[in-house]
Amino acid sequence: MPLQKMRKNISTIGLIVFLVLSVTSLQGQIVTDSTAEKMLLYQRNNGGFPQPHGDAIQYENPISSTLKATLLAEKNQMDATIDDQSTTREIKGLASAYKKTRNPIYLKAVEKGIDYLLTAQNSAGGWGQFYPDSIGYRKHITYNDNAMIDVMWVLKYTADCMNDFEKIDKSLVDKARIAVKKGINCILKTQVVQNGKLTAWCAQHDRQTLKPAKARMFELPSLSGNESVGIIRFLMSIEKPSPKIKNAINQAVLWFENSKIVGIKIEDIPDASQPKGKDRIVIEDANSTVWARFYDLETNKPFFVGRNSIPKNTLAEIENERRVGYAYYGTWAKNLLEKEYPLWLKN
Repeated sequence: MPLQKMRKNISTIGLIVFLVLSVTSLQGQIVTDSTAEKMLLYQRNNGGFPQPHGDAIQYENPISSTLKATLLAEKNQMDATIDDQSTTREIKGLASAYKKTRNPIYLKAVEKGIDYLLTAQNSAGGWGQFYPDSIGYRKHITYNDNAMIDVMWVLKYTADCMNDFEKIDKSLVDKARIAVKKGINCILKTQVVQNGKLTAWCAQHDRQTLKPAKARMFELPSLSGNESVGIIRFLMSIEKPSPKIKNAINQAVLWFENSKIVGIKIEDIPDASQPKGKDRIVIEDANSTVWARFYDLETNKPFFVGRNSIPKNTLAEIENERRVGYAYYGTWAKNLLEKEYPLWLKN
């Protein structure tokens, strides 16, 4: 064999060996994400995530060896929840981490979380605040703090294979599409009818009767000026909405338009006589528009309720602890009415 040809063959063989070794090295290297690694520790064996001590998990905090051992020992706990973005936040975080690192462990955790959400969907098509825990109001269909709508967004991303959910197992994608349809049907069925007209939604609905339901002592059956905004936004995201969906959106927006409170705003003021050193008052402001958190199911009048569960006509009538610790007024529907809904109509 000529020397030049031999050198060429040796060079080619060397290149092939180099490429093989390089690929093997890359495949063997597992890239990790520090936040995702913490999320893996908190994920329960059923795929969901807890809310320790009733608060969102602070993933920026370090995890000690003692806490790590505790989390590993608690894997079988049945305390998973969708409250305050628990579980949905972690699923999205792990999906983002997988897209950046291609670490298959993160994808597996995402799919496990999605499977948990699919399992937690009740026969009415909704989600309770906790699953499998169904004690008290935890079993109700929970729109409160956008819990169910957060789930619907995750499953919509899964069904549409978008927003970091492009690589989800096909069987879960198909199941997510079915779950989203069931969820939309639940939303339509729970929209409250008042005097023969569709209005808004309660923060929680009974999973069997679908009627507005009570949650905590200060959360009575009512029409929600907060959570209903998130529901409308989700419905407006649906491509080619049915006439029923369009009507639900239009009627709910009309309710918001008719229920707005013009000329007042909420202000926190120092007050040394109060337990937390402050108070929250209503003041006049001609340029301000707000909505109440709770509207009476029959009269549509705003009401305010403290821990004694007795409805009051004004914010000032309930205890200071609730007055400053809960959002009874807000500008929740402002952007919806001024920008988002007009754009949806145009499109």
